[in-house]
Amino acid sequence: MSITETRLIVDADACPKTVKNIVAELAHQYGAEVILLASFNHHLETAHLPGRVQTVTVSAEPQAVDLKMINLTHKRDIAVTQDWGLAAVLLGKGACVIAPNGRIYQNDKIEFLLEQRHLQAKIRRSGGRTKGPSARTTEDDERFYRTLEQILKKEGHS
Repeated sequence: MSITETRLIVDADACPKTVKNIVAELAHQYGAEVILLASFNHHLETAHLPGRVQTVTVSAEPQAVDLKMINLTHKRDIAVTQDWGLAAVLLGKGACVIAPNGRIYQNDKIEFLLEQRHLQAKIRRSGGRTKGPSARTTEDDERFYRTLEQILKKEGHS
């Protein structure tokens, strides 16, 4: 099965290596294109990745990767990011957005996530502490693989 019009665009700065490998593997299997976006501060090793993997390097300025991702992403693209704010913008553009832990961002829940992020930032600015993300597990990789494969199999991406 070939999905030549499908593109997977990855916010590669904070994306785990295992997720990049899964993206490349499934994209190769389904004939999709992969675009990895990273700043100059991050070295991307892609020689071992199968299929059509393009790397785009942007300046190290804050939000440079986010802005490039917003500009590159179109309706029906599949975007991978853990940035809730970026996910909200990409959802608004009609992209399917998935987190590296395999969770699919949804329009009806993104507002809650953004409010939660705002409250946590407010606590940190006032000197408080908030809990960081949990350590990555093999279950996260397995969930991401299953979710991305389901997205690629959907009629809308075939």
